Amino acid sequence: MTGRLPHLLKVLLVVSLMATAGSVLAEDRFVDNGDGTVTDLERGLMWAQTDNHGNIDWKQADRWVRFTFPDTIEARHGDWRLPTLDELKSLYVADNPDYDGYETACGQVVRVTPAIRLTCGWVWAADTQAITAAVFNFHRGVHYTERMAHYRGHRALAVRSIK
Repeated sequence: MTGRLPHLLKVLLVVSLMATAGSVLAEDRFVDNGDGTVTDLERGLMWAQTDNHGNIDWKQADRWVRFTFPDTIEARHGDWRLPTLDELKSLYVADNPDYDGYETACGQVVRVTPAIRLTCGWVWAADTQAITAAVFNFHRGVHYTERMAHYRGHRALAVRSIK
């Protein structure tokens, strides 16, 4: 029996080290580019480090990511766009019990990766149909469709593919 105890302790130590390494590797997914953008190494995307900082409807959001945002950063790329719903979902932190998210300027607590700072939790997606567009809610981790003309609390977040 005494010979099994040290073996069990070794196994527990290895498992805890692997768990710690996994969380460190998850944090290494996003690299700060030092120019107002972060690179998502897992998905091959470059994200704006922050949103547009104010209420915006879908058409304004689309124009902001393509024309206004590129002029606010040093790195000049002409292929900025609104993210797809799937891309937005990938930023939501649901499975980390040690991360409570952060409070945005509009008072919502969001669970988005800490590499990206939102000023409110509703972010427009590129997915559209007629007069509606998809929105991802980083407070609740859900998505829905909203009329494109709606603007209160909604934000734009720029993204581009780097693959």
